[in-house]
Amino acid sequence: MIVKMKFLSITGPKDDIDRVVEEYLSKYEIQLENAVSELKSVQDIAPFVEANPYKDILPKAQAFADALPASAVRENISLSAEDCAGLIKKLDEELSAITQEKEALEEQIRHYEASLTDIAHFKDLHYDIESILHFRHVKFRFGKIAREYFEKFEQYVYADLHTVFHKCQSDKNYVWGVYFVPAAEADQVDAVYSSLHFERFHLKDEYEGTPEQAYSQLCDTLNNLESQLKALDQKISDILSESGGKILYARDRLTTISENFDIRKLAACTTNKRDVFYILCGWMTEEDAIAFTEEIASDEKVHCIVEDDPANIYGQPPTKLKNPKLFKPFEMFVRMYGLPAYDEFDPTIFLALTYSFIFGAMFGDVGQGLVLFIGGALLYKFKKMNLAAIISCAGVFSTFFGFMFGSIFGFEDIIDAVWLRPISNMTQLPFIGNLNTVFVIAIAFGMFLVMTTMIMNIINGLKSHDLESALFGTNGVAGLVFYGAVAAAVFLFMTGHKLPATIVLVVMFVLPLLVIAAKEPLTALIEKKPKLIEGGVGMFITQSFFELFEVLLSYFSNTLSFVRIGAFAVSHAAMMEVVLMLAGAENGAAPNWIVIVLGNLFVCGMEGLIVGIQVLRLEYYEFFSRFYKGTGREFKPYTK
Repeated sequence: MIVKMKFLSITGPKDDIDRVVEEYLSKYEIQLENAVSELKSVQDIAPFVEANPYKDILPKAQAFADALPASAVRENISLSAEDCAGLIKKLDEELSAITQEKEALEEQIRHYEASLTDIAHFKDLHYDIESILHFRHVKFRFGKIAREYFEKFEQYVYADLHTVFHKCQSDKNYVWGVYFVPAAEADQVDAVYSSLHFERFHLKDEYEGTPEQAYSQLCDTLNNLESQLKALDQKISDILSESGGKILYARDRLTTISENFDIRKLAACTTNKRDVFYILCGWMTEEDAIAFTEEIASDEKVHCIVEDDPANIYGQPPTKLKNPKLFKPFEMFVRMYGLPAYDEFDPTIFLALTYSFIFGAMFGDVGQGLVLFIGGALLYKFKKMNLAAIISCAGVFSTFFGFMFGSIFGFEDIIDAVWLRPISNMTQLPFIGNLNTVFVIAIAFGMFLVMTTMIMNIINGLKSHDLESALFGTNGVAGLVFYGAVAAAVFLFMTGHKLPATIVLVVMFVLPLLVIAAKEPLTALIEKKPKLIEGGVGMFITQSFFELFEVLLSYFSNTLSFVRIGAFAVSHAAMMEVVLMLAGAENGAAPNWIVIVLGNLFVCGMEGLIVGIQVLRLEYYEFFSRFYKGTGREFKPYTK
C-alpha cells in the first residue's frame, strides 16, 4: 500500500538553517523539493545561494580516513564543525612537507629504476662504462636486436662488416649487446644495423665502473631511497594513528555537515534586507509530519505549515510503498513496470498472490516445489535477493498444486491426486466435445481475474477523477458489464442452464458496447465541454466501428491467453513422463536415479525459468495494462 504524504513548508531566520537541519530534519525522512519552484505564487523570494565551505576540506578528511588501518575506531567525542575542519587543516599542513619530501623520493626512485633497467642487460660487458662513453675515434651503440635477425647477422653480414659486436645477455626473443665501429664508417654500419631492426639504448652519463659495478651501486642507492621512503610512510602513519579516532569522527561529522549544507541548493530565502528568512519545502509521511510538528512546537525560531489543500501544491506527491514483509520482495516487479502514482492502487499484494498462485498451477510438483521453496529461502536469508524470496513463495504454491495433481519429482504413483491429473482429466463441453479440464478452469480463472482488474481500474479512475476510464472505458463499468455478461452467458450455456431472455442479452451486450463507442462524447457531456464530437459525425462513427472491433478482438485474445496456465500444467507433467521414460521407470522397473536427478534439475531450472517469465507476462500485459499506469515518482529522502 502507499504511505500517506504531507507537504510541509519550513521557515526561520536564514542563519539558523544549519541548526534546524541537524537538530530536526536529520531525524526524519523528508524529500525536499526546490522551494523557488514550489512557491511560484510567493513574492520576494530568491534561491539560497551560498558556497559550501566544507567542499575542499572533506576530500582531505576522507583521504586521511582511508589511510588509517582497518582497526582504527572512531572516538566518541563532540566537536563543532569549525573544530573538525581545524583538525583536518592542521594535519594537512603537518603532512604536506612530509608529502613533498616523499614525492621527491619517489621521483628519484623512478629515475634510478629506469637506469637499473637500462644497465641490467649489459652486466656481462666487463669494461668501464665511463671510458666507453668518452671514446673519441670509435663509436659505440648499446641496444638490442631480435634473435632471428641476429642469427642472420652473424651468418651473412658480420664477417664483412667493420664492426665488433659484444654480446651481453639474451632470451628467446632478443639479444642485448654493444657494437663498436670506427668513427669514419659509423654511418654505413649504423645503416646496416638499422636494417636489422637494431633498437638502440642511450645510456646516461652517470655510471661508474663496469656495468656490473654500476648495477650493484644502483641497487644500493635504490635500497637506501626505499628505506627513506618507508621511514616517511611510517612517520605519516604514526601521525595519522595518533589522531585516528578524531579523524574518523571529523570525517563523518564533516560529511553530514556538508550534505546538510547542500540543502541550500533546494532552499529559498526572502529578499527583505533587514530580516532574511530561509524557506524549505518537502514531503514527509503523515506519521513523521505529526512527530516533526510536535517536536518543533516549542522552538520559537522554527515555523512549519502543513499544506492540506492539493490545489496549493505544485506537482505530484512522491510514492513510498509499505507492504507486509511477506509481500515486500514483490515490489521489485512493481518497480520494473513503474511505481504507482500517489493516488493509484498499489498492486503489490495482488501481484504477489496471483503470481505465486499461477506459478504454482503451471508448475505443480511437490518435490520440485520444495526445492524452490528451500533454495529460494536460503538465498534470501544469506544474499537478501528479492528474486530468491519470490521463488520461495512460488515454491510454496508449486508444492500445494503438486499435492492437488498427485506429482512428486514427476512420480504420479506415490501419492494420490487430491484434485485431478492435468494430463488425463477431460471435461465434456457443448459444441466442443472433450477438452482438458485444466484448460477450461484456466480460462474461467482468467476471466475472473480480468473482471477483478476491471474493478480495480474503476476504483483508480474514480480516485483520480478520470471518468472516461472509470465509467465508459473498455476496462471501466461499461466494459465490466459487457465482459461479465459474456462470462455469465458462457457459464450458463456450458453448464446446461437456460440463458436469459433475448432482450436482457441485448441490453447486457449491445448497450455497454454503445457506451464504450461513445465514451468521448459522454465524458464531454458529463464534464460540460462545449464540443462533444471532434472531427464530425461520419469520422466518429467510422472510428468507433473499428475501435469496437479491436475491443472485441482484445477481449477474446486476452481470455484465450490464460490457456497457457493449463498448457504449462500439462506440459510439465508430460516433460516429467519423458524423464521417467528415459530413466526406465515408466513400467514400474527400478529407475536410473542419475537420470531422475539430472532430469528433475533440468526441468526445474528450464521450465521454472520459462514459467516465471510467462507468469510475469500475464501480470504485465493482461492485468497491469487494464488498471495500472505506474507513473509515480519514488520517495527519496535527502538523508538517503
